[in-house]
Amino acid sequence: MIISPTTLHANPERVVILPFTISISAHTSAMGAMSRVARICAAITEMTPEVVKAELEVVNRDFTGRHWQTRGIFLERFRQIQAIQGGMESLDEDHQALIGAYFCHEYSYQAAAVMNPSVVPHPDQTGAPVGAVNFIMSTRTVGEGHISTISFREGTFHPDGTVELKPDSQIAVAAKPNGNAPLDGVITVHGHQACPVSETVLFPITRQQSNGLEDLRMVRFTDDNGATTFMGTYTAYNGRDIACECFETSDFRSFKLTPFRGAASQHKGLALFPRRINGRYAAVGRLDHESIFYLETDDRLTWNNGEFLAGPVEPWELIQMGNCGSPIELDEGWLVLTHGVGAVRRYSLGAMLLDKDDPRKVLGRSKVPLLSPSEDNREGYVPNVIYTCGAMRCGDWVFLPYGVADSSIHFASIKIPDLLKHLSV
Repeated sequence: MIISPTTLHANPERVVILPFTISISAHTSAMGAMSRVARICAAITEMTPEVVKAELEVVNRDFTGRHWQTRGIFLERFRQIQAIQGGMESLDEDHQALIGAYFCHEYSYQAAAVMNPSVVPHPDQTGAPVGAVNFIMSTRTVGEGHISTISFREGTFHPDGTVELKPDSQIAVAAKPNGNAPLDGVITVHGHQACPVSETVLFPITRQQSNGLEDLRMVRFTDDNGATTFMGTYTAYNGRDIACECFETSDFRSFKLTPFRGAASQHKGLALFPRRINGRYAAVGRLDHESIFYLETDDRLTWNNGEFLAGPVEPWELIQMGNCGSPIELDEGWLVLTHGVGAVRRYSLGAMLLDKDDPRKVLGRSKVPLLSPSEDNREGYVPNVIYTCGAMRCGDWVFLPYGVADSSIHFASIKIPDLLKHLSV
């Protein structure tokens, strides 16, 4: 196994502009008997053009270099405030932009943590050297209030087992729906067309997602007709309940987020197979909070009961086990990365191999972990945790990005024969 020296850490300088919400309800305060929104809008409306221009110059000096098209963002926010507040039709564009700026704020979406990556081949392999694979990696990023978001990084995996990440950008943009977003159900959000995927961040939109989008498990799915799309599962959290939802994109520009239905949708960690099994959609998941099950369905959005595959047996996984991403197709069978929780809530990574024709059959599994916390990779936001949400096959290698202590992301690569030997296959 090769462990790359490349490491990703949380970066509080990664910020996006989000709506700043103030109550629109009228109330009596020392500032008068009106809503704060109305008071702020009225004060800016009364400013002379010269004062507005001077105030916008201060805002632009501080924020234009940190974000894409800040004026457009401010004007869009003004239109949202106008729809709520009413009036202000005669305001010039500078007044509108300044009002919008007062109802925005910066949010450092990965100030607290970056963790739990998954990886798929990039839809654009331009520039990849012979034998190398361009990839897109999703990460779970955590900011103020422990709100989890989904962000991305691009890179290249080389045939010698090394990894190269594209340089991080100074700018990030929150993907947005077209028009008003529904409070529940299916939502489609769009990244800025001028931004690469590494500058796009998916924030909670619906009520079920309100406290975070967690642990995306991406996979490149190929249907029976040869059509491919990028799919995934993630946990939507509202501060009390969890639900499993579906991620879909063809280009990493637009993202469709759909709640799953069925009994399995109330559990974390569903992971989709990269193709149908005997004409049906298939997945692995945890239905009893401690074991791994195999599931099939004719409707990719409805998942119910499954068949038991494996439970915690070894000391390093005795508390519980689960999958670590979508199964990877090898000549020898389906490789499923697993996590196990042992004493002192110590998370380690293992694997198991399923029969290629009948994934209900387990052909081999880890007796000892592939990766475990050690003295030099155990400290962080959540100590003693090694975790991943998905790896991918690159030729004779399995490329494995993984999170350490919910605080950083590291990269490993292992030759397939060595991995199979670890499973005693």
